[in-house]
Amino acid sequence: MTGPRALTPNRRPASPVGEVLKTWRGHRRMSQLELSTRAGVTTRHVSFVETGRSRPSRELLDTLADALDIPLRARNDLFLAAGFAPPYTSMSADDDEFGDVMTALGRILDSHEPLPGVIMDRHWNLLQANTAALRLFSEMVDLSTIDQPANVLRLMFGPVRAHVANWAAVSNTLLARARREAVGGVPDPGLQALLDELSPLVGEHRGPPAPTSPVIDVEFLIGGTVHRYFSTITTLGTAADVSLQELRIELFHPRTH
Repeated sequence: MTGPRALTPNRRPASPVGEVLKTWRGHRRMSQLELSTRAGVTTRHVSFVETGRSRPSRELLDTLADALDIPLRARNDLFLAAGFAPPYTSMSADDDEFGDVMTALGRILDSHEPLPGVIMDRHWNLLQANTAALRLFSEMVDLSTIDQPANVLRLMFGPVRAHVANWAAVSNTLLARARREAVGGVPDPGLQALLDELSPLVGEHRGPPAPTSPVIDVEFLIGGTVHRYFSTITTLGTAADVSLQELRIELFHPRTH
């Protein structure tokens, strides 16, 4: 006589690659049917990949990642989950090619003088700033006391906050912008932790700003004078490296009216 049988559900173990795909389908609010239609495969095939009943090829992973608009860092995670080597490099500041790109982007900052311009990574860490940006921030903060790399969000919510005349509107807009501009439109755990840390510091104004202007200005109060700026963001549209895809160039433009 055999002993009692374990009362465990007869379910297939979760598929690592399936979990990544389901996570990104959730981010994109996309059903299996919509994903299969965009990818040009059957819904059954997508289902089998997500449940682990079918092992996807590298070509299928590329197709699904394109359909879900998955950023390069997360694509590497997808390929690793499927048992493949990650296809995209992630250069460091010490790599010659990364330095070449930063030199080229530095020319954009130089050409923007005498207006401020900065380059940031995906967590809003300051990688490069032109002379005008350093001059602007040094009028509000003793930059020698800031841990490097300086984090622009922490600066804004920290020592710069006292110099922002329209803080109530800017603070909420700034965090919303950080979420919106995250690579792939989805904050990674590091950025999400930073947003969670700063969210309690948002001003009283938590709704959308009153539509009195076509852009949201930041008003820096320096020496009794208000300096109004709006900014534009540039990214590398053809980046095939994780670190390069995550670079953002922010250029500040004056508002006189």
